[in-house]
Amino acid sequence: MTLDQILFLSAALCAATYLWQTTGPQGTLRSLTKTASVALLALAAAWGGAPLLLVLALAACAVGDFCLSRDGDTYFMAGIGAFALGHLGYIALFLGLSDSDPAQLLMMPHLAPVIVLLCVGLAMAALLAPRAGALKIPVLCYIPIILGMGLAALTVPGQGMLLLLLSASLLFILSDMVLAAETFVLKPDHPARRVTPYVIWVTYWGAQAGFFTTFA
Repeated sequence: MTLDQILFLSAALCAATYLWQTTGPQGTLRSLTKTASVALLALAAAWGGAPLLLVLALAACAVGDFCLSRDGDTYFMAGIGAFALGHLGYIALFLGLSDSDPAQLLMMPHLAPVIVLLCVGLAMAALLAPRAGALKIPVLCYIPIILGMGLAALTVPGQGMLLLLLSASLLFILSDMVLAAETFVLKPDHPARRVTPYVIWVTYWGAQAGFFTTFA
């Protein structure tokens, strides 16, 4: 077994461990487990000779994981910034592929999911703007960035890579949508909060593993 495979399996083990910690109290071990789940993917990608943009995007998201594992608006803002950088890295990675063709976004069948993503973005903005308080501006700026990743994935032709990238991108978008709902929309005693942390983590780490598998 190669070192990059060992690192990937270690990342998966950390991700599985964090799944049982996700509703637990804040702590150093919890933060380290969450951060390592993606940081080890970045190390595996680097060791395996994956594109630098993949390594940087995974590393930025690992920083975001650490920040969101801590309490307070300062950490939340830092987390949004780190994840925004991660998404921008993925966008650059997708658009930098030799066969990426943004013109496809204006033609069927790609135009249909483009319209859906734009509608989702408008709905998210309308829902979150009156509820985000002091975080309104960064939250609204984050929405087009995360949706841009989905649009960038749609520029990749071919059934194989397109399906992998689009599936991973949609999982990432879903994770962010559920996180936004949990943070700004759901009341503290809402019954959905019993499952939202698990949905967020499974879809998020599944997306990162999907990107890693596609390029590494």
